[in-house]
Order: sequence, then C-alpha cells, then structure tokens
Amino acid sequence: MESLNLLTFCCGRTIRNTFLCSCEIYESLDMARANRRQLLRAGLTGFTGLTLPGLYRARAEATAKAGNTETAIILIWLRGGQSHLDTFDMKPLAPSEFRGAFSPIDTNVPGMQITELYPRLSQCADRYSLLRSVAHDAGGHPAGSLRVLGGDPAAADKTEPTYPDWMSIASYLRHNPTQQLPNYVAINPVDRYDSFRIAGPAYLGPSYEPFSVTGDPDAPDFSVPNIGLRDESEKRRLNERTELRRNIDRMRRDIDQTGLMQALDSFDAQALRLLSSPEAAKAFDLSQEADGVRERYGRNRWGQQCLMARRLVEAGVDIVATEFDGPLCGRVANWDDHAVNHHVFDANAHRAPFFDQAVSALIEDIYDRGLNKRVMVVVTGEFGRTPRISNVASSGGGVASAAKGTVQPGRDHWPRANTMLFSGGGIRTGQIIGATDARGEDPISRRVTPYDFLMTIFHHLGFDPVQLALQNFAGRRNPIFSKGDPIPELTRTS
Repeated sequence: MESLNLLTFCCGRTIRNTFLCSCEIYESLDMARANRRQLLRAGLTGFTGLTLPGLYRARAEATAKAGNTETAIILIWLRGGQSHLDTFDMKPLAPSEFRGAFSPIDTNVPGMQITELYPRLSQCADRYSLLRSVAHDAGGHPAGSLRVLGGDPAAADKTEPTYPDWMSIASYLRHNPTQQLPNYVAINPVDRYDSFRIAGPAYLGPSYEPFSVTGDPDAPDFSVPNIGLRDESEKRRLNERTELRRNIDRMRRDIDQTGLMQALDSFDAQALRLLSSPEAAKAFDLSQEADGVRERYGRNRWGQQCLMARRLVEAGVDIVATEFDGPLCGRVANWDDHAVNHHVFDANAHRAPFFDQAVSALIEDIYDRGLNKRVMVVVTGEFGRTPRISNVASSGGGVASAAKGTVQPGRDHWPRANTMLFSGGGIRTGQIIGATDARGEDPISRRVTPYDFLMTIFHHLGFDPVQLALQNFAGRRNPIFSKGDPIPELTRTS
C-alpha cells in the first residue's frame, strides 16, 4: 500500500493531490507572459508540490522556542474510545450490568490490577502510570477528540478544528531549520473520524501538518517514498529536476529583485536534505531491526507502527503520533464499541493481543534503551465507554460482531470518565492517579480535565505554561493555556 509523503518525483503523483511535475511546466505556462505569482507557483509546485519548502519557510517565521528540545512524545491514539471498565479501571464488584466479562489480574506493582486481556502489560506496570480520572463533557467523537487533542471548549461536534492540536503547536514551537528529520511524524495519522477532521494545525496553517506515513509497516512491500534515495535512476531524475528548477529560479530572479527567491533556496535545501539523507532513510527503515525485535513488537500493523515510532524518537524526531485502528479493531475498524457496531467483549478480546504486545514492547524498549528520561509514551482515546452495558441488535456481521439483527452487548460514549496510560518522560511510574466510583461512572478523587492533560504534555516538552499563555498564535489565544495545569504526579522527577 502506497504511503503519502510531502514530496513527489518527476511525473509522480501523491495520493491526496495531483501536482504539476517539472517536465510539464513549459507545456502548462507561457513563460514569456506569466506573471510573478504564476512563476513562483510553477517553480515550487513543479519541484515539491508546495510542501516541504513551504513548510520550512513558514516554520522559519516562528519566533517561539522550546525550553527543552531534548524531550519527545509518542502518542498512541485509540480512535473511538477504549472501554476503561474492560481494560484499566475494572469494577469486579459492580452489578453484572456494569462489570463486564473479564476478570482483573495483578500486575508487578502491588495493588494495581488491570484486565486479564493484557498479561504482558501486567508485567511491566512498574514502567507506566494510570490516570483513571479524566473527565469532560464533549460526548461526540469529533468534539471529544478536539477537546483531548486541542483543548477546544465546544461540546458540540464540528467538521474542522478551530484550535490547533498539541502536536502541531509543539511542531511550531520546536522548529529547527538544521534538523535532518521532520520534528512531527504521524504513522497512520491521527486526523479524521469519518467525515470530520479531529486534529490539525488550524490557524497555524498547513505548513504544520505532520510528515505522514500511511500503509502497513509490516507489509513485505512497505516503504516510505522519497526519504533517502536508494536508486540511481531516482538520483538522476532528482538531479535533472533540480537543474530545471535552477533554470526557472534564474528566470524568476530577473523578475523578483526583493531577495525572496534567494531565501527560498534555503528552504528547498532543507527539503533536498530530507529527500537525499541516508540518516532519514535509516530512521524509517524497519529492515534495520533484527527479526527478534520485530517479532517482539508483533508482526502486524500496530506492532510495527510502534517500532517505527521508537526508531524515530531515537533518531531525534520530537513528536510521533500513531493511531490504532483498522482490521485489528474488529468489524468497524475502530474502538467505538456500540452494540450496533461490535460485541464489546468479543471486540476487546480480539484486539487485546495486538494491543498488549505492541504497547508493552514499546514501553520496555524505551526503558531498555535508556530513552525513558527523554521520551514520554501516552496511550489514550477521546473518552471512555458507558459503565452500563447496553444490549442492541447488531447492524452487521463480521469480526467481533454477530450477524445483523442479533442482539449483542455494547458500551456507548462516556466522556465523564476515561483512563490514560503514561510511561517514561522521567515521571514516577507504577502509580495509579485518581479513581472513579464503584460503577466507573464518575471520578471521586483527583478529577482532571483534558486541559490538564495537555498542559502536562507541554510541560514535558519544556514549554513554560506562563510563556505559552502569552504567546500570540496568529493573533489568537488557545483556551488550553488558561484552563489547564500540569498534573504534578505526571511531571518529571529526575
């Protein structure tokens, strides 16, 4: 399956958009009559599809700087919302209409129990902490996602984000023009829920979109195109294309004497560095890993997404976001376990082995490689699931769902309680923060909001909350910076 990237080769096409290639420029424009704007658009589009150079140029305009550029975060996003009662906040003494089908098991941390479905995670609980008391009031998937990822205060769903997500803000603040790799990479991007966009840079502009990797990293033919040229014919085509671009540049300079064209060269140089960098190619290349390491993570999409995430933060990428969805989730390809979609218990049992192996391997690897002071791993979705089990007819048969019309158990949206997992980041691990009531309906201690979660993320990345509140992001203030506080139990201890 082809992966989407920010660069295309001559006569190539991206999945999402179609751009002019360099060899078409002379056919598509009457160069003698083209005005400055046409020439500018033609030159950049012909070479890079208005992607990396534009990204680097926009980022160079950012004036805010991070306080601690050594830290990094890996986000594992569970689109649709994981059931807290069936995983990390079980209620074995609750009535049968609440407690679910699974039993809790002890972990290697005294007093901490999680679902029997996660035996591997039970043995590395000393390397993560569970925040069991996250609550908000945005009950739809788009609104809940926008709240957790970007602090949007709206409780109603909207088609596009009004505020940038935390990943885009961090990318904006962490811009480093000398960095070989992008500072924000999305592996199976966190971006949409059906027709709704649940994340994005919003008013920061498209330059702060992530470098996106799509497809199945475990597929035999998987590759990340345009990162590190390995083929001589590709290098030759790039050289030819670069020379054509230089010729167009000289023509444009005759028209534009403002100095903009010379400045653009430096941004294109950064794009070329990524395109031709062997270091970048190596960071994305999972074949560099021993077979045993790949097996440890799981030879499936989620496992290899996590392995790539570890390789990228180890290589210097600041932000890596990866979404767990698709066939490994069950029939509807996400964690939205309404009874019409999934048999909630069959769905959790189906996806559990893949989740348990991938997340536990990532956590252990982060610690074993000494990355745990620098890299924080966060696992969450937009909300939890209803404590009370519903029984409704299935809308269709398939993996983890009975035949259409069969009544089966499910859990619906529940923003009033959710559990998040945190590992690494120099925090004190092996702890449980907060608690919900006997039925898992509402926090009864240490209630926190998505705003607190987001400020905890920024704190780890070295952004001072007061300075953030004073930053002028395209003339707008983000509510994150006035409503949240870092969660002390999840801040660095060393």
